[in-house]
Amino acid sequence: MILLGIAAWALRYLFFAYGNGQDLSFMLILGIVLHGICYDFMFVVGQIYTNNIAGEQYRSSAQGLVTVAMYGVGMLIGFWIAGFVADALKTYEGTQYWRYLWLTPAAMATICLLLFAALFREQQSGVSKEGQLPL
Repeated sequence: MILLGIAAWALRYLFFAYGNGQDLSFMLILGIVLHGICYDFMFVVGQIYTNNIAGEQYRSSAQGLVTVAMYGVGMLIGFWIAGFVADALKTYEGTQYWRYLWLTPAAMATICLLLFAALFREQQSGVSKEGQLPL
């Protein structure tokens, strides 16, 4: 589910990159509609997974860490990169500027998708019989 959420982010940014206000306006609308899928399949499913994998003793701390990572550090890095990209693209005019501005997060989401697919290994949920988290 998380992979679908990350893929939806990449697709959403591609819709924004190639859509326009005339004949391709449906792409902008689809990009807006995808926001719900992006949010639910990545953030909400990530929170549910964290809730299931963390033991009762660590659940609150794990949820807080995920929230800080996604909504704090993740957004800080994203906004910093967006500012850098926007400054670098100021020489472009018109549609090229907006296309490249949206292609950058699309590429980043695609890289995250590939990294997540390659590196994520699901763990069994909950606490072991001895009361310790599984390693």
